[in-house]
Amino acid sequence: MNARVLKRYIMLMAVVLIASPLVLWGYDQMFEAVPGDYYVRKGDQRLSEGNYDKALDNFNRALKEMPDHRGALMGRALVFLQTERYPEALAELDYLINYLERTLEPDDPTGRGVLAAAHANRGIAYDRMGRYQDALDEYVAALRTDEDAVSGPDVVHKILYGSDDVSSVRKRAQYLYEQLQLPEDQRLLRVPEIDAKQRMYKP
Repeated sequence: MNARVLKRYIMLMAVVLIASPLVLWGYDQMFEAVPGDYYVRKGDQRLSEGNYDKALDNFNRALKEMPDHRGALMGRALVFLQTERYPEALAELDYLINYLERTLEPDDPTGRGVLAAAHANRGIAYDRMGRYQDALDEYVAALRTDEDAVSGPDVVHKILYGSDDVSSVRKRAQYLYEQLQLPEDQRLLRVPEIDAKQRMYKP
């Protein structure tokens, strides 16, 4: 066999071997995944970039493929929270929480994490609206549902952002509880530089 032909054949086979897993992965992502998951992933990417219109469009596409897709519902709620559309965020979270409470199986830890995150995010919405007792109630509900899902920053967050100085659900709940015990004229319920560190939750 000609050496040049053999070399070309070996290079072609190497390319095929390298490319095959990527092609199979792409096929799986496009055609074999749960309906709506592809658009939820795209929505999450746009959300992390701050491109809220495109994020919302992707979450809406996911819901067309899979009505009540909990990742898409949560994604929509986070878009509304980030754009300060609090009534819409609350409506989305109310729906998600009611849906999960009706359908959640006892052996579904991911669903329980989503429910805890939904309570935490509803608490954040109430917090930002100045409804502090409602916020506290939601934070407590989140902690009772799945404290691990709404704990402080994980290792990835610390690596990406170089800090773990972020308000957690537990910290904020404790702070609100302590402040709400004080006479009304002595309460300090909003500290913008601290409140800005509060993160939203999307399992």
